[in-house]
Amino acid sequence: MTMSEQSVAAELPRHVGLIMDGNRRWARARGYADVSTGHQVGAEHLTTVLQWLSVRGIDHASVYVLSADNIRKRSTLEVGFLFHLIETVIADRIHDAERWQLHVSGDLELLPASTRASLERTIDETRGRPGHLTLAIGYDAHADILGALRQAVTDAPDVSAAQFSVESISQHLAGGPNKVIDLVIRTGGDARISGFFPWQSTGAELHVAQCAWPDLAEADLEAALAHYSRARQPR
Repeated sequence: MTMSEQSVAAELPRHVGLIMDGNRRWARARGYADVSTGHQVGAEHLTTVLQWLSVRGIDHASVYVLSADNIRKRSTLEVGFLFHLIETVIADRIHDAERWQLHVSGDLELLPASTRASLERTIDETRGRPGHLTLAIGYDAHADILGALRQAVTDAPDVSAAQFSVESISQHLAGGPNKVIDLVIRTGGDARISGFFPWQSTGAELHVAQCAWPDLAEADLEAALAHYSRARQPR
């Protein structure tokens, strides 16, 4: 049985989270003076990985693109190029893929007007598609959860604190309709979540790929899915 056949026979996650780490290291390791090359290749690789998920029937994905902390702390030049990639590569390719409905979680006010407009246009034009893709852009985990709590209280002002449930808070979180991430795949070798959707990924399995994001191969995805399947087997 091939690796692909094994993954189909095994239990698959419904919702996969992707932490795209290692773009800058990838560029430096290949002698590029400008780390933006790594970000460019990484952005282009995202649509390939999403296609791999799609052919396996995985219709929910959440991807860490850019945190609010990244926007504040990285150089203006690097962050500016990331904004450019979001609006000219990521948004356009998601639109053209004809599979994924785009959702965004994060503070879009941190983005330039052109980047924000590109994302909002793609969100609008991809409504009704079968797959749901949530991009964490300008994302802060505390703000994500606080925003959901505040919205839940606003929507139900007469409900007491004791009556709120995990489900009632979850439905107010930004992003796609499936709020439970089953498997988180992080590239780059670091076994850290780095504030990646903590509410949604509370029960997720974590698989760390040693390769940088641009080098993530389909075999690496198979390994992550096999890791998930083994972890979910009765003990």
